[in-house]
Amino acid sequence: MSTPLPLVPPDNPERSLTLARSDNLPHIGLVGDTYTITVTGEQTAGRFCVVDMHIPPGGGPPPHRHDFEETFIVIEGEIEATFRGKKSTVRAGDTINVPANAPHQFHNVSANPVRMFCICSPSGQEGLFLEVGVPVATRTTPPPKLDPTEQAAFLEKVKALAPKYRTELLKEA
Repeated sequence: MSTPLPLVPPDNPERSLTLARSDNLPHIGLVGDTYTITVTGEQTAGRFCVVDMHIPPGGGPPPHRHDFEETFIVIEGEIEATFRGKKSTVRAGDTINVPANAPHQFHNVSANPVRMFCICSPSGQEGLFLEVGVPVATRTTPPPKLDPTEQAAFLEKVKALAPKYRTELLKEA
């Protein structure tokens, strides 16, 4: 005798379709990159968020880890991903998934910009980007350059806010 499968819950009419149109999305300049938030956790009942990332040559975040899954789908270009200290080249068409809590980072070591989609599950990381980043005009507009004093202040702000978003900055990935 087999166990019956659970029923699919009924539709929740309080939730609506999300249609992300590029002309009215938040574009956030952060660590030299530009992140466009296409789907927020608010729109997915906290299940996930989606970020369209523009990473210029030399760009990418410092080593970090967080308590949520992160999937990267490279659309254009290639990045060097460091996962638990091991480097991998990730090219257009490739997808990587970083397990929760694992040390990692990515870096654009090429001469061309990279475009990739990032899916965080559960959501929340988009809140950190919105809180520490700077609004910019378009998906590819770089953030303003920071002088050393501004860079130090920015880093202190990120360090102070990171725990709120279940994130930890590391010395090495």
